[in-house]
Amino acid sequence: MLNSSLLDRRNLAVPRGVSTATPVFADRASNAEIWDVEGRRYIDFAGGIAVLNVGHLHPHVTRAVAAQLERFSHTAFQVMAYESYVALAERLNALAPFEAPAKTIFFTTGAEATENAVKIAKAATKRTGIIAFTGGFHGRSALASALTGKVFPYKFQFGPVVPDVFHLPFPNPAYGTDVEDSLKALDFLFAADIPPQNVAAIIIEPVQGEGGFHPAPAALLCALREICDRHGILLIADEVQTGFARTGRMFAIEHSGIEPDLVAVAKSLAGGFPLSGVIGRADVMDCVEPGGLGGTYGGSPVGCTAALAVLDVIAEENLIERAMVIGTAMSERIEQWRGRNDLMLVSAPRGLGAMIGFDILDPARNGLPLAGGAKPVIERALDAGLVVLGCGVHGETVRLLVPLTASDALVEEGFVLLEQALKRLP
Repeated sequence: MLNSSLLDRRNLAVPRGVSTATPVFADRASNAEIWDVEGRRYIDFAGGIAVLNVGHLHPHVTRAVAAQLERFSHTAFQVMAYESYVALAERLNALAPFEAPAKTIFFTTGAEATENAVKIAKAATKRTGIIAFTGGFHGRSALASALTGKVFPYKFQFGPVVPDVFHLPFPNPAYGTDVEDSLKALDFLFAADIPPQNVAAIIIEPVQGEGGFHPAPAALLCALREICDRHGILLIADEVQTGFARTGRMFAIEHSGIEPDLVAVAKSLAGGFPLSGVIGRADVMDCVEPGGLGGTYGGSPVGCTAALAVLDVIAEENLIERAMVIGTAMSERIEQWRGRNDLMLVSAPRGLGAMIGFDILDPARNGLPLAGGAKPVIERALDAGLVVLGCGVHGETVRLLVPLTASDALVEEGFVLLEQALKRLP
């Protein structure tokens, strides 16, 4: 079977609204390697968009899932509950990045997690306003796309967005904004558009994902916590992409030292099986009446079983520490590329742990980020045998999300290929 023939079939059968970053089709995968239908091997620096922190088909996860499938695949937790859901909630409650007693509810997608975190916040505060940030990404459903701080392609063509959602500028020195600008905009927002007593929650990614791998400054997070406490606003940490050891902590918000009220999780929670959730302070979580939350597939027995195995792997293989080792190696390598005349101009690396990104810069504009600069690098990397993704408000960022289970040798091999992709064309 050829990639080209499958691509033709895909274009005829699947609408163009769902894009695919590469023109190749997966056949099998193992840890941090993928083979396409033509038998070509690729090193995976994308991790299914931060889903595969424990790699493709980790044997502990696949064994757990296989055992679950011998018992049952579905009942709907709302119809007949099962132990794995409760056990996973207990594990996450113990890991919650706040001291107060916690409770956890499960869903299927990251967008469901962020939307339900907002619903819970509205129920708990009896308020309707939500504040998010430019460059943030919180999903593609109606409310989640309203929260997302980017018009194209997430809001383009879809008409008016959900009301009572407001955006603040996210600190980004490359585009001339800092923490003071964000907090000044919040003061303006409170004065011009919505009083703080009408705001239910502020939602923020501890490290922006689609927005370009920009960590939220600790000073901003500390200020938001104080403002939320002063006005009775809840603080939601969107850890969909940052969670589960990726940043060198179980949750990225832990780097800041502040405690959120609600945490949205998904992606690497279940090692490739669809599962998401909201972890929150128990007093907040219990504000919703029975039946107000849930979903047919939410917290599926297969997903919960996989997630329990993922948490085992993170602990047993020391993946939190491993993320720091990988991230340090990545950052050191990117620093070595800066200023080399034979490579494209690149920025300093940024991110937390093994969630690392860097910008392709425009030498004609005093080294400012080059709009669309990541795309040719991604294409050349794929040709060389490396799967890597871009991000950033203007498509300027190359982001690195290698599985934390990848060996040093494989990470090094991937970086050799990425360096080749950064070579200046003659």
